[in-house]
Amino acid sequence: MLGIGVLAAGAWSLGSLVQAQAQTGTIRTVEIVARRFSFEPAQVAIKVGERVQVVVQAVDFVHGMNIPDLGKRYDLVPGQPTRFELHPSAPGNIDFLCDNFCGEGHEKMHGRFVITPV
Repeated sequence: MLGIGVLAAGAWSLGSLVQAQAQTGTIRTVEIVARRFSFEPAQVAIKVGERVQVVVQAVDFVHGMNIPDLGKRYDLVPGQPTRFELHPSAPGNIDFLCDNFCGEGHEKMHGRFVITPV
């Protein structure tokens, strides 16, 4: 579990690629679709130090996105994209799940950010 490893601070101590990325303000956008009973994609790879804007769009129901390791929770309302930024400083996994019961199969609605070394 990553928890405290996902901080915007600390990018300066990473390799020159990450420093250049931070200096130029480069940010990658990742889009996730929430629908009964899945997040698509269910797994997203992010490199340590990479700035990623996550855009989550519900298409059929008011889903919830709970990210326990980050202490974050979002309501995902159809037609209203939800945006947040990740800037991990250490490798690991950050799991997320739907916490708004959406019917049979709800318990399988989860995903993971996989943070890999640079």
